[in-house]
Amino acid sequence: MADSHADEVAAIRARIRGTGLRSTSARIAVLQHMQAASAPLTHAEIATELVPQGFDKATVYRNLIDLTDAGIVSRSELGDHVWRFEVRGEGAGHDGEHPHFVCVSCGSVTCLGDVKITPTKKKEWAGIADISEVLLKGHCVNCA
Repeated sequence: MADSHADEVAAIRARIRGTGLRSTSARIAVLQHMQAASAPLTHAEIATELVPQGFDKATVYRNLIDLTDAGIVSRSELGDHVWRFEVRGEGAGHDGEHPHFVCVSCGSVTCLGDVKITPTKKKEWAGIADISEVLLKGHCVNCA
C-alpha cells in the first residue's frame, strides 16, 4: 500500500513539474483529492477536505487556478455560476472535453466521459462554432 501511495505521489509530482510548475505539497494534495473524485469538484468541496490538513482556502484556490492554467485541471461552469474543477486525462477516467449531467433535483454532477457528441450537418449555417461544454440536465436515478 505504501508503495502505491509513493508511486501515486511520484506520478503527480512528475506531472506538475512537466508543466514547469513547482511541485508543492499543496498542489500534490489538491491533485490527489481531485483524482480520487468521481465528478468535478467545487473549490469549496476541495477546501473542506484540505483545510483540516493545514492548507487554507486561498492556497487551494490559487493552486486550482495554477493547475488550470497549466492544463492539468479543467474548469467548467455547469449553469449554477459555480466553477467546478476536474483532472484532465492521464488516468483521470476521461480525456479532454466531455459532457456532464446535472440532476435538477439534488444537484449531483456526473461526468459522461464515455458519451460522444457528434455534430451533424442538417442545414447550412454561415457561422463557426466551437463546442466547449455540453451539459445535460434531468433527474438522476436517485431522484427519478
